[in-house]
Amino acid sequence: MKDLIFSNCTLEELPVIASKILDEYPEERVFAFYGDLGAGKTTFIKALCHLLGVTEEVTSPSFSIINEYEAGGIDLIYHFDFYRIKKLEEVLDLGYEEYFYSTDYCFLEWPDKIEELLPESYVYISITKSENDKSRNIAATFIS
Repeated sequence: MKDLIFSNCTLEELPVIASKILDEYPEERVFAFYGDLGAGKTTFIKALCHLLGVTEEVTSPSFSIINEYEAGGIDLIYHFDFYRIKKLEEVLDLGYEEYFYSTDYCFLEWPDKIEELLPESYVYISITKSENDKSRNIAATFIS
């Protein structure tokens, strides 16, 4: 597996980038999204979900912490937003292991808040705003 780097990406390019990332890491199910507030983490997760067959609206689970989506009527995708987490006990109470160690996709926003709970291997995705704030730089790295 190699690192993937995409510079100055536009909104229109997200489906192609999402496809390349899923193709590069076909066995991985946990994707951790790092980026500042407003960097585009949820927007990129929407592109991934639609590629995987989600037809319902994909929204940030900032208050519920987790959203569940059906992908193609067979698989499940879990979308986490840990921004509001104050204590790790909140994540432990969710039974995070059942999600992270399942065979379903888990997309994690603000994983830096729960880093000690991340599985041994996952895909680290960094999203940063370009200088003009109209495009994004996206990098994907396999962590093991």
